[in-house]
Amino acid sequence: MMKIAVFASGSGSNFQAILNEIKRGKLEAEVVLLVCDRPGARVVERAQKENIPVFEFSPKEFSSKAAFETLILRQLEQYGVNYVVLAGYMRLIGETLLTACPERIINLHPSLLPAFPGKDAIGQAFRAGVKVTGITIHFVDAGMDTGPIIAQQALEVEDTDTPETLAEKIHQLEHAHYPHVLQSLFQKRKLEV
Repeated sequence: MMKIAVFASGSGSNFQAILNEIKRGKLEAEVVLLVCDRPGARVVERAQKENIPVFEFSPKEFSSKAAFETLILRQLEQYGVNYVVLAGYMRLIGETLLTACPERIINLHPSLLPAFPGKDAIGQAFRAGVKVTGITIHFVDAGMDTGPIIAQQALEVEDTDTPETLAEKIHQLEHAHYPHVLQSLFQKRKLEV
């Protein structure tokens, strides 16, 4: 079974979706660590409720990204993490983690990359007036949402959609597909070993 660390910065709805699918037996993985760069975020409560170890930190208390990523790396090694799964982690991954975890850091982005990378992708898509948007699951590299794409799922933008209704549809798509794509990836990687 794959041991995963989930990195999150906010409420943790994708974190919860991952946990739900593990409990249902649809995702053969174990969340062994939550990494959160915003102490007190709701995702921390979710992890504590499930007795999942949490590593919380405030980036501004460190002299550099390499400094806090070195501490994160120690945590990943301590818990024997196979994959890092980003679920609303609002920080670029730096060289320290990228070098230590090649093709083992996965991100979920709320657009059909390469369209609308970075922050507020849903708002960007809505303001651009696109008729189709969606989600992208990809490996993380040094760029901003530029890593190799693993999977994408599209949805139509209705004329009646608002930024809020579109965001809700995107979140539902994320919750439904992210765990499924992770399971497919983990199965494939196990067979390759």
